[in-house]
Parts: sequence; structure tokens; C-alpha cells
Amino acid sequence: MRQVLQSLGSGETVLAEVPEPIVSRGNLLVHTARSLISAGTERMLIDFGRAGWIDKARQQPDKVRQVLDKVRTDGLAPTIDAVRSKLDKPLPLGYCNVGVVASVGDGVRSFVIGDRVVSNGSHAETVSVPRNLCARIPDGVSDDEAAFTVLGAIALQGLRLAAPTLGERFVVVGLGLIGLLAVQLLRANGCRVLGIDPDERKSKLAEQFGAEIVALGRGEDPLAAAMAFSGGAGVDGVIIAAATRSNEPVSQAAKMCRKRGRVVLVGVAGLELDRADFYRNEISFQVSCSYGPGRYDSQYEEGGHDYPIGFVRWTEQRNFEAVLDMIAARRLDLTPLMTHRFDLQDAPKAYDLLSSGAEPYLGILLQYPQRSAPASTTIVLTGTAAAAPPRGVPSVSFIGAGNYAGRVLIPAFQKTGATLLSVASSGGVSAAHFGRKFGFKEATSDAGAVVQDARSDIIVVATRHETHGRFVCTALSAGRHVFVEKPLAITMSEVDAIESAWRSSRAAGQPQVMVGFNRRFAPHVVRMKSLLEVVRAPKSFILTVNAGALPEDHWTQTHVGGGRIVGEACHFIDLLRFLAAAPIESWQVLSIGGGGGGVRDDKASIMLRFADGSTGTIHYLANGHSSFPKERIEVFCGGGILQLDNFRKMRGFGWRGFDKMNLWKQDKGQAACVAAFVAAIGGGRPAPIAFEEILEVARATILIAEAARA
Repeated sequence: MRQVLQSLGSGETVLAEVPEPIVSRGNLLVHTARSLISAGTERMLIDFGRAGWIDKARQQPDKVRQVLDKVRTDGLAPTIDAVRSKLDKPLPLGYCNVGVVASVGDGVRSFVIGDRVVSNGSHAETVSVPRNLCARIPDGVSDDEAAFTVLGAIALQGLRLAAPTLGERFVVVGLGLIGLLAVQLLRANGCRVLGIDPDERKSKLAEQFGAEIVALGRGEDPLAAAMAFSGGAGVDGVIIAAATRSNEPVSQAAKMCRKRGRVVLVGVAGLELDRADFYRNEISFQVSCSYGPGRYDSQYEEGGHDYPIGFVRWTEQRNFEAVLDMIAARRLDLTPLMTHRFDLQDAPKAYDLLSSGAEPYLGILLQYPQRSAPASTTIVLTGTAAAAPPRGVPSVSFIGAGNYAGRVLIPAFQKTGATLLSVASSGGVSAAHFGRKFGFKEATSDAGAVVQDARSDIIVVATRHETHGRFVCTALSAGRHVFVEKPLAITMSEVDAIESAWRSSRAAGQPQVMVGFNRRFAPHVVRMKSLLEVVRAPKSFILTVNAGALPEDHWTQTHVGGGRIVGEACHFIDLLRFLAAAPIESWQVLSIGGGGGGVRDDKASIMLRFADGSTGTIHYLANGHSSFPKERIEVFCGGGILQLDNFRKMRGFGWRGFDKMNLWKQDKGQAACVAAFVAAIGGGRPAPIAFEEILEVARATILIAEAARA
């Protein structure tokens, strides 16, 4: 199928061939009929993409600070690599989609195949959308009209926050699509409206919808006009739907308001506020969040958990429905907003119009062809097919094509000379992108087909953590070797199932399992290990991890990621197990602040005792500062000390025959880890990490995480 994608690095907009997505639990698969280009948001993305590095930095000063901190701790080369990787990945454009339901996922009861629906799906021939981000289109509402629903919901949510009442007087600043929809919604609420925009054509449309306007082109003063409009009392509220970096819209809005007036920012504006503008009249100011309650709540959007209507009357889905009802009742006039139509194949021309401003535009609709045949979930990436691999060269397929896979794992496997066969991602976009970039033969959205493909020798699992156990078991049952990016699994039952699948598969063949514990293979750790091997005395390890804070609702903190001890601290438990070269005999864990039964476990001290009498303490802390090294390893034994900072510099204190080891570039051992595994498979040898040791670390990590959250 075809989808509109944009590069944040270059700003180029393309119509790309990508695999059709597969419907997942709680989602709808929708065949698109229309989609609407959001002129404000999408124009900003294009402008950002086409900006140079300096302009990009000026637009995101907070990101610049993060980059500088990373340079100080990790070095210049890894930082440049990380930034380029972020900008390299294509961005699906669009969030105003209309189409017909082609398939429903498990757990969906409120929609059936054949329903016409509106959603926040992208500009693609087929989209997979969570059920709470869809709404059924009433009869009598055309596809063209329904395409304005999502933008209408954005305007409506701004009004709900402003709470207009019959007879109040409101100003709408910025008369683009959202501003003009806000004008009509305010009029439907019985309000008088004053519209402000420098574009005379848009002002005339607002006037057509019942608003009074400020003649900016003739030099009329907006503040004076607002005072006159309100009879000198000040307006009741202001909706700001403009897109500008200037602070003036917010400042001006506060000055227009009566005592205790309301200002709601729906668009984008500078927020360097002057307290005096708001203080005397006790003006309230609020930023509206997209379509309404539920937005950016993964439990609502991805999990499908609705808010009870008695407590949250208007969610984003119910806002969609309210706008559709307004369209059906002919309370919203959308025809004047439709200025351009393009067939999907001409989508790049639509974006040229958007960026060039060669002619006036408002609503730019994309029209999609009728389906003549089902699209494929797998596409052949022409020009990348390789010759049959030499004897002993394994073929590799990836499940998961996220940032880490694309930046680290895929290049590492490519460097080994292995044949890159298939790459899968749930939406298909990242699979197609990385597939073309690195020379895979195929890209797909069907992970199950990848596992069952007999051409694959190795399956790399690089998905979110909750799926690791399932994919590892399935791959082993299919007789494939498995490289799973940590962790092995997130529950004890999953680990038990993997062990059972491995033992069954070993009876039928020789499948190997490898977890991406790359730090074992880092040059500094390899040297440290060699230095420790000649010391017979027990050792004391202190490993400090400056993990960095993540939001409470970040996926790694939820049941999807299993928490940060399972998801990341497993690296360090394995590292100490490797350096100690002895089984974990016992452990303890102390959490800062207590767990309270939740998943969050990112501030803890983990104490390990090994069978040879060695001890290790891991301080895994998310309450530090990013300018401090992320990882520091200290070893005390035999009258000497080894200290390794961030896999760049290692020093010996009182260590006979060793002083220091420095690298120009940070190396955490990812490439060496992958190379060792591929070499083992190609040579018919066991995996570099004994499977029993992988199980030991997995079980210890899960128990430690459970205790940390208790």
C-alpha cells in the first residue's frame, strides 16, 4: 500500500510503498477514502524538516541541552550517531482520516466490518487505529465533510475548556481551519464572536459564518476593536488558534479580557508571559490538549479503557461524535473550507502547495482510489535481493524495527556479512524504511510469517518487552536460532515456557538462544575480565547506573515494559555475574521511597552474593543528573582497584601491570556481541552465553524487581 511519509532530516515528503498493517487487539483496520491535510501542524513539520541544523537547534533548545549533556558523557561520535538516527526515521503524516472498516481486532464490540468511520489515522491507504480513536459517521455526512471531524474536535475541546455560555462575547485569534471551526462552534453556543487574522480572505469566511472581524489590513487596532466589541467591559474569553512563535497573541488576549476572563491556547504561540497582563483582572490561561480527555493516555488510547461517562462526559471519542452530530445537523458549514483536492498519487504536489504558499489554501483533501485487490502485508524491496549466501553464512530476519534496532542491531548484523532476509514492524513503515536502508530482501507487518519462514536461520526479537517471551517460544518451536534484545522475558511463567520450548527444540535440533547482553563484550570489560581472572580472592563490585528519569506513563514503566529493573537493570546483573564468574547465591534489594505495588522500580540498590564469596552492589538510580556518567563500574580486590567510566575510560589503582585504557569512542560491545553470536551459529558452535546462565540471570532479575516493587 501507499503512505505519505516525511523525513525530519531533509523535510522531503514522499509517497512510499509500505506493507499493509495487520489488525491488532482493540484496533480497527480501515481502508481510507479521504484524509485531510492539517495545514497548521503538517506545515510546521515540513518547515522543521527543511530547516538546517542551526535552525532546528533554535527551534528546540531543550533538545540541544540534552545533546550537549550526551556529548559530555558519551562522546561526540555516539551523540552525532544518535541525533542522525532520530532525524533519519520517516514520520507518517496526517491525523484526519475517513474510511471503511475492513477488519476488527479481538475485543472490539462497538464496530463491525463495513462501518464508515473517522479516526486520527495517517495519510495511508490502510490504517490500523485503536477503537477509542474512531467514531462512526452518521448517514448524510459525506466523506469530505467527515474528514474535518478531528480538527473540529480540537476546536471543540478548546471551547469546552473556555466554557462559553449563551450571550457571551469571544475572540478567536487565528482563522485557519481550527479557528474557523471554533467560530462556528461558538456561534452554535449562542456567543457573539470577533475574529482576528491578517488574511483578509479568511476574515471574510469568518464573517460569512457570523463573526465580526478586525480589519488588520486597514490598520485597525485589535485591542480597541475588542473593547468596542465588548462595550468597553472586555471580552469573556479568547480562543487562540494561531501558529506563531510570537508572545503577542497571548499577551494581547489577556488585555482584551474582562475581569476573570478566560484565555485558551489551542494552537501554538510564544509563552513568555507578563504576569501583569494576567494579574489585575485574574485572567485564567489554559493550554488545550488536542482532541480531549484520553489524549496521550495509553490506557485509554492503546488499552481501550474508556472513562466512565458520569465522571468524564467528553472524551476524545465523544468529542468526535459530537462534531459529527453537528455536521449531520448542518450546524457546521464545511463546504467553504474545502479549497483543494488531490488524488493520493499526487500527494507530494499537495505538500508543495502547502510549503510554497503559491496560492491560498485551507482544507486540502486527499482522495483515495477504490480497492481492486487486497494489499499485501509483505513487500519485496526491489534492488536489494542478494545472491545465495555462502556456506556457513546464516540468514537473519528481524521482528521489530524501532530506534535501537535501526541504529545498533541491524548495522551490527549487517557488518557480520549475514544475509538480511526479512524485517517486520507492526505498522510496516519502519520495516520498509530500514529494509531499504540496510538491504533486506523483504519488509512486512506480519511477524508470524517471519518466524515461520524456513529461509530464516536466526530470528532477532527487538520488540517491546511484553512480547519477548511469546516470540522466543514461537521461534524456538519453529526450529529457529533466537537473538532477543534484553530482557529474555518479563514474567517467571514466560521464562519457564522459554526453558521448556528450548529443551523441546534441542531434542529435535540445535536452536541456540542469545540475549543481547552486550556489555560482556565491550573492550573494557573484556580487559577487566582478563585482569580479574588471575586474582583468586573474592571481589567486591560497585556498579552505579545514572539511569535518568522517565515519565510515569512511559511504556518501560508499565506492564508493557515490565519496569526498569527487568527491562534495563538485567544488563548489570548479567555483567556482574559475568565478571564474578560464579553463580548468584543470594540477593537483596532496597528501593527508595517504597514501591507500593506498582511497576515503577527505578531507584533501587541491588546487593548480590556470588558462590565464590564475591559481592556486588548495583545502584540503579533515576534521580541523578544527565551530565554525570551513565555507568560506572568499580572493582575492589587483591589490594587493587579498577574503575571504568561509561565505557570510555578505565583506570587501575595499585593494579600491577595495568594503569589505564582509554577509547576515543564509547563502545558498549553491541557489535562484538552480535558478531560472536553469528560466528557461533555459522560455525555450528554453542551460543556465546550459556543458556543456563541466561535463565539464572532472568529469574534473579524478575524476583529482584518483584521485591523492589513490594
